[in-house]
Amino acid sequence: MTIAADWIAVDWGTSTLRAWAMSHDGQDLASASSADGMGQLTSEEFEPALLRLIETWLAEDTPTSVIACGMVGAKQGWTEAPYAATPCQPQSRFTAAPTRDPRLDVQIIAGVSQSEPADVMRGEETQIAGFQRLNPKWDGVICLPGTHTKWVQMSAGEIVSFQTFMTGEIFALLSTSSVLRHSVSGETWEDDAFLTAVDEAMSRPEALAARLFGIRAQDLLHHLPPASARARLSGLLVGAELAAAKPYWIGQSIAMIGAQELCDGYAAALVAQHVPVTRTDASQMTLAGLKAAYATWKETQ
Repeated sequence: MTIAADWIAVDWGTSTLRAWAMSHDGQDLASASSADGMGQLTSEEFEPALLRLIETWLAEDTPTSVIACGMVGAKQGWTEAPYAATPCQPQSRFTAAPTRDPRLDVQIIAGVSQSEPADVMRGEETQIAGFQRLNPKWDGVICLPGTHTKWVQMSAGEIVSFQTFMTGEIFALLSTSSVLRHSVSGETWEDDAFLTAVDEAMSRPEALAARLFGIRAQDLLHHLPPASARARLSGLLVGAELAAAKPYWIGQSIAMIGAQELCDGYAAALVAQHVPVTRTDASQMTLAGLKAAYATWKETQ
């Protein structure tokens, strides 16, 4: 079916491309997605991949604005969108992507960088902007659990500082490529084992490496159930992260943006530390952030 989009919102990650046909008043008229993520494309393949997904939404006689966030603006993406440096608003810079089709006007939202300690984000800034759009008077800390979890300090509408933890990636590597893979198979889960491991890691984060091998030893000697082993691995890693991120969450209320399963664990760990957590829907925050970016970009035209 042909949709006449006033503009198009795009979330372009490493593995997935998502797009929404938008009306001038911010209503999403249609949505589509594909597996044409940044990781599968060369720079010359981005425009054809986008056209395959959105061509029926484009006007023939005038360029349609496309506002894109995510890894599409990385060095390995369509074109590099230079970072905005902290402190900064989460969406303060746009980079035009090179296009051949005259029906396209593609603007990529810049990621955010921090000089000291060195850190970067791409895509999360749009979810943060979406949260701010829906919660305009909110200041505090936002946690974005994921492969690379972000802790972000916000004040007066700006990203003041942030820190990234590779907790999700470490979990994936240990559970699939280390000796622990023999003990943590399956997808089952044990909540008590997770929270116990969080407490252990928070109390003695320096013992993390030893406690990780202990998972394998407990399995060999005491037949540790896979549900307990998997939850324990996650709990040790999340607990070590919380110990390191304590300056971000202690005495704070936390807004959390991310996939439900990941957020469940982080929220349970924080609530056990008596930290209030506000949960949000990640897709809703992304689309709200893209709407905010479009409004910002239009003001400059």
